[in-house]
Amino acid sequence: MQPTLSRALRCLLGSKKRAAAVVAFWVLMAGLLAGVAPTLESVEDNASANLPPAASDSMKARDLIRAELPGQDAIPAIVVVRGEGDGAGAQAEEAVARISSALSGDARPEQVTGVISTATTPGAAAELVSEDRDTQLVIVPMTGSASDESFQDAVGEVRALAADRAGPAEVAVTGPAGIATDTVKVFSSGDKVMLLATILLVLFILLAIYRSPLMALVPLLAVGVAMRVAETTGALLAEAGLITVSSQTASIMTVLLFGVGTDYALIITARYREALLDEPDRPRAMRVAVRRTAESVLASASTIVLAMFALLAAVSPALRGFGPYLALGVAVMALVAFTFLPALILLLGNGVFWPGGVDKAAARSRGGGVWHRVAALVARAPVRVASVVIALLVAMSAGLLGYQESFNTLSGFRTATESERGQRLVQEEFGPGESAPSTVVVRAGEDLRTTTVPADVTAALAGADDVSRVDERPRFSEDGRTAFHEVVLDHDPYSSEALDAVGPLAKTARAATEAAGVQDATVLVGGETAQTADIRSALDRDTLIIVILVLVIVTAVLVLLLRSLLAPLYLVATLILSFLATLGATTFFTLTVLGDEGLGNRVTAYIFVFLVALGVDYNIFIMSRFKQELRTSPPAQAIGAALTRTGGVVSSAGLILAATFAVLMTQPIRELFQFGFAMAFGILLDTFVIRPLLVPALVRLLGDHALWPTRSAALREPSVPMRPAGRAVPDAASGRLLRAFTWIAVTEACTWAGLLIGMYFKYVPETTELGVRVFGALHGAAFVVYVLLTLLVALRLKWRLGRTTLLALLAAVPPFATVAFEIWARRTGRLPGPGAVGAAPDSPDMV
Repeated sequence: MQPTLSRALRCLLGSKKRAAAVVAFWVLMAGLLAGVAPTLESVEDNASANLPPAASDSMKARDLIRAELPGQDAIPAIVVVRGEGDGAGAQAEEAVARISSALSGDARPEQVTGVISTATTPGAAAELVSEDRDTQLVIVPMTGSASDESFQDAVGEVRALAADRAGPAEVAVTGPAGIATDTVKVFSSGDKVMLLATILLVLFILLAIYRSPLMALVPLLAVGVAMRVAETTGALLAEAGLITVSSQTASIMTVLLFGVGTDYALIITARYREALLDEPDRPRAMRVAVRRTAESVLASASTIVLAMFALLAAVSPALRGFGPYLALGVAVMALVAFTFLPALILLLGNGVFWPGGVDKAAARSRGGGVWHRVAALVARAPVRVASVVIALLVAMSAGLLGYQESFNTLSGFRTATESERGQRLVQEEFGPGESAPSTVVVRAGEDLRTTTVPADVTAALAGADDVSRVDERPRFSEDGRTAFHEVVLDHDPYSSEALDAVGPLAKTARAATEAAGVQDATVLVGGETAQTADIRSALDRDTLIIVILVLVIVTAVLVLLLRSLLAPLYLVATLILSFLATLGATTFFTLTVLGDEGLGNRVTAYIFVFLVALGVDYNIFIMSRFKQELRTSPPAQAIGAALTRTGGVVSSAGLILAATFAVLMTQPIRELFQFGFAMAFGILLDTFVIRPLLVPALVRLLGDHALWPTRSAALREPSVPMRPAGRAVPDAASGRLLRAFTWIAVTEACTWAGLLIGMYFKYVPETTELGVRVFGALHGAAFVVYVLLTLLVALRLKWRLGRTTLLALLAAVPPFATVAFEIWARRTGRLPGPGAVGAAPDSPDMV
């Protein structure tokens, strides 16, 4: 590979003329693509990202409703009208009459297909008027796609007409149409601000790092070219139907490219400045820099791209459509970093180092004094450093005790919206479930109108738990074989209690159908609550699959990069600890401090994928340098040199990446705020704690075995001493004991990992209160025995071999994850609480 890479680099970066050709190529490509591609906003699909899998029961129910009930494919807007003061009821009734007339007349938007109110349908007053008669609802079915600009404009016209005709009454437009429109507006309102804030923030940090205006602008220009190429290519692919792009994906792409692009720029330019110390010829120094960073940057980009493609294994559209566009962006960014970036630096010549000059820029590549002190600390007390860091990470992970998720879109807006105000009015005046009723669909092979099934199902549903009311007159399909029962739950339609009620609702209807003598009926539940419940089930399944795939991908990349079997294991273990600590800190901050009702339902999966894929970059950079330093130094000196040489660069890269993700906290969306906070916190944790302290401490303790089975001696010249002077050689008995304990630790870790997977697939759906107690007692006792064994071995070896303690702590990660999983499952209702008797094992939402 090296000869091929060298020839390619000579072809691209052999002279200023060739560098100019490379720059011109990328500029021309960006311009041509911009001329033929549609705008990204015109091909964004924000609707499918919020739907469950197409094969889910709620989607089947939606398809049946649309097929068997003509006109039911419309998206309803709900106009809430509340009178004020004395005579509020009469005031609301007059306002509803004026609004209904306006929305039925010629001036109404063409998307409005009808109006259902007390003025147009007096018989529906029972469902449209509150008990005190001060508040009324107007249902306005609308055609079109909620993601289309014309539809959003039509909702705006409905709001304007309603506000104009309401008079002194309070009015708000909510419902699926209003919520979808507000969601798009909230997303789009902060995009330009976010882009500008990202550019200014990154520019400020780069100026502080490089102390050169031109050098600070180069990474931004590279990111701009990559972003333009990626956006236009993505728009073309989305227009062809090959990928999907949503507003949320586009927002994350912006910060991802700025973060990753500047990371790669810092790594390459740092090696370039270092190469200038020995090589005065600029093109040759740049080729040396690119060649020496190629392996680590390629491994980094490959990890992110493969992790993004792992999302294709998901069944939920929100995750499945997320990866390809971001993978495209990172791949383009890597190509730009390898070609356009170094070519532009060569083209600018001495100007990139103004005003400090080449000598000062090259001198800074030797590493700052602070990183020499950090390396000395790790070398002096690796056991203490590793133990303190692991204890800190475990303490941060304790925030997971308060973990819970939220599926309420409106509660996720960090700005006031009319749809949220309207929904609050509906819940206050009509009950929490009235804003989004559910539909129980019963389909049989015979005409149900001639049977007692509809009446029996209605009676059964009316007596079911969590049901507020049931429409006494179900609707039927034209052939009578399908009945549609409208059911209103007595919970917020997006609350966990409402989602948990969907399964029992279907079970109740199915039992009533079978009791009436119809055995082959299909029973489905449709509506917002049912769809959200299916989204939750799909996300639970997808998160587990994605976690496994991403860990496999990261491990495989590390194995190929480091040619080691042991190093990937402890590096991946640090990534898992980092994720748990980050998620715990995010849960504590956003739920306990800020008062959010829960983490966004996709945030956990996003955090894991991005934090592991990006966090491993810093491990890759330091371990790649460690491997290179081993060619001339023993392990202790090699890890110290790797830490000091990469310390400033990687920390700067991490600071920029964290800052770019922190920009997401300016967005008025809960999911983006939480994701931005988590990524910023996690990246800083990886950059300033795990990479400079924990990883070097582990490497220092493992010594010559850090890259097992590759021995460091095989990478060094024979003249380099094999062992630092004065290091004690463990006796044979201690060595045997250590090997035995190592196997015990590995067996323990694998056992607990198996238990964790088993809990998810088998134990949780079939649990009983007795099973909870028995399992808790067994794993508690086993964990105590294991800790005692750890202490016994450590005392036997008199703490001489710090790796024993570290193995014990790392092997404790799976049991800790098991305990955290059980606590989380109890809090979210997947496991019964301490006072519960039994569970509902047949509920599909228990998985």
